[in-house]
Amino acid sequence: MKKLLFGLALIFSIQVSAQNLRTPAPSPSQTIKQDFALSSIEVNYSRPSMKGRNIFGSLVPYGEKWRTGANGPTTFTFGQDVSISGKAIKAGTYSVITIPGKDSWEVLLCEEGTSVFNFKDENVITTVTADVITMPMEMETFTIVIDNMSNNSADISFLWDETIAVLTVTADIDSQIMSQIDNVMNKDNKPYFAAASYYFENGKDTAKALEWARKAADAQPEAYWVRHLLAKVEAKAGNKAQAIAAAKASLDLAQKGGNMDYVRLNEALIKSLN
Repeated sequence: MKKLLFGLALIFSIQVSAQNLRTPAPSPSQTIKQDFALSSIEVNYSRPSMKGRNIFGSLVPYGEKWRTGANGPTTFTFGQDVSISGKAIKAGTYSVITIPGKDSWEVLLCEEGTSVFNFKDENVITTVTADVITMPMEMETFTIVIDNMSNNSADISFLWDETIAVLTVTADIDSQIMSQIDNVMNKDNKPYFAAASYYFENGKDTAKALEWARKAADAQPEAYWVRHLLAKVEAKAGNKAQAIAAAKASLDLAQKGGNMDYVRLNEALIKSLN
């Protein structure tokens, strides 16, 4: 009886010790969240390393479904409706399964919870194509990045070994923003600077952008960033003298404010107008 109790106690001790032991995860997880368009993109995945192994075409065979990392399913969460490769993707969370190839990857966006182990064709929401680029160096650890950002587009890139596979995500936000501008510009406390900036940056009505930029400058006479916008809009409208005057005013204010970035921006703008 004593031997039995001793054996049980030893087993219990080993189990407790194992539960208290922490070691580094062989494929650590990562979550990245990037503000994008009017919402965000979030990626959750695990990151295996090469560890001297040949990856694509070997450890990850070409033409076969891959869990796109390690451990549980990789997921993408889009905070708003987007498009990838011309295909509409509704806001929501998707499990990501890829089929790597030498020249391109198929990327399967599936119902959340789908993995290569429980995969069914009916779980696939849509399939898009990622272009493949060969890197001049190796990426030891599998990495997903969101880069090449603009107001309405971004790349989601898969990097491992010497391979980059790139998806371009776009969002149709112009109609939403224009509707917001129409709404807020009919109210008090009008956001002249933000509205003028959007019109200028996106090639909208220059006359309207100039009207708002001037009103923004009147409302914030000490704001060098507002004066700089006014200078750019005046230049776009063909008002060279007014543009130079606004740029010089912005430069003086930026010097007083100690912002050398805006000093250089204004100097470059004045030089381009002379």
